[in-house]
Amino acid sequence: MSKRERLIGLLCATALCSQSLCAQILQIGMEELFRLADEKSQSIQTYRTGTEAAHEALKAAKAQRYPDVNISLSASYWGNGRLWDRDFSHAMAIDMPHFGNNFALEAQQVIYAGGAINSGIRQAELGKVLAELDLQKNVQETRFLLAGHYLDLYRLDNQIRVLEKNMGLTEEVIANMKARREQGTVLKNDITRYELQKEQLNLQLSRVRDARKIANHQLATTLHLPEDTEIIPDASLLERQILTLTEKEWQDMAEAHNILLKQMQATVQMNKQKVRQERSGRLPHISLVAAEHLDGPITIEVPVLDNNFNYWYIGVGIKYNLSSLFKNNKKLEQARLNVRQAQERCQLAQEQVENAVQAGYVNFLTAFTDLRTQENSVKLADENYSVTDNRYKNGMALLTDMLDASNMKLSADLGLVNARVNILYNYYKMKYITHTL
Repeated sequence: MSKRERLIGLLCATALCSQSLCAQILQIGMEELFRLADEKSQSIQTYRTGTEAAHEALKAAKAQRYPDVNISLSASYWGNGRLWDRDFSHAMAIDMPHFGNNFALEAQQVIYAGGAINSGIRQAELGKVLAELDLQKNVQETRFLLAGHYLDLYRLDNQIRVLEKNMGLTEEVIANMKARREQGTVLKNDITRYELQKEQLNLQLSRVRDARKIANHQLATTLHLPEDTEIIPDASLLERQILTLTEKEWQDMAEAHNILLKQMQATVQMNKQKVRQERSGRLPHISLVAAEHLDGPITIEVPVLDNNFNYWYIGVGIKYNLSSLFKNNKKLEQARLNVRQAQERCQLAQEQVENAVQAGYVNFLTAFTDLRTQENSVKLADENYSVTDNRYKNGMALLTDMLDASNMKLSADLGLVNARVNILYNYYKMKYITHTL
């Protein structure tokens, strides 16, 4: 071997070793997957920020109960004035002090606003509730999405094992056929047909591995893990106990925990508060007022007095918008219609959730039936393959019979893997519909 060939081999070995060292293998279970999602998902973090903003909005609404305090201070230059008769004759120059100053401190405390302030605070509280519900709903959506990718990984890993096992059986058959061909009992065409099946299995295996890379990348991206992380599902996933409940128990769980229903109920309350706010616009606003002023010069006298004038007052102010009697009627009616629409949407959401639970429950039961069917199919396919293989070895079966038995076994094995994962998927889907993931 030349030095150049040795160098190339060393570089290739180094590259392979570096890739294996850089790749990170992470074996996690479903609960750990959910925990990582809650911590690192960008989507969840966005909604978490929304809840923080809603919390600040509530503080701002409560601050409306505090008094309004305004302070102003100004200094100015005053020019000389002129004085005329009413017909603008007999003009007279008036000397003015040239420095002017103004200081004002005013405070106002609303003591009655027709319920507008309390209604605004209640709306902010409901806004905070809705923001928190949006966060919880996004958590459920993100968890269900990740559960789907995670189960895809598990299903694809099992498919890879099944395909590799069938690949091994095919290679074993090809080896036996080559040995028999040397004895003159098998045609080369028979070997070629089985080698073609091996190539089809190899292609299918390659596609499954590529699909696994895609699912693995989507999981790693959502969890903000390094790109080269290889996620390995928990091998005991299918051994976990599945919560068996009746349809009524699932319906009760959905009624108690479904976030969409809670959102609809909060929206109804929000619209009721908007009705109260519109109604408050037709009521008087009463406030306590207090002020302190220091002005100079005093211009209400002629000649102008070059003095500072200080005065203060305290009292009660009443403000009533008479135009609201004929302007707010339509807005009030609109707000009432919005309440009715929100109530109707709430009823519609209840129907949709109930239908979703019923459909999900039926699919859940169907998944168990499918599993039992696939288990029987695998048993029968294994028996058929064993019998056909034995008959073929004894020259009592055709190659087409052997190929059919092999394909039936592969199809049954893959179907069993999918059926087992499908039960888990439907279980997590029921938990997602009831928002108890």
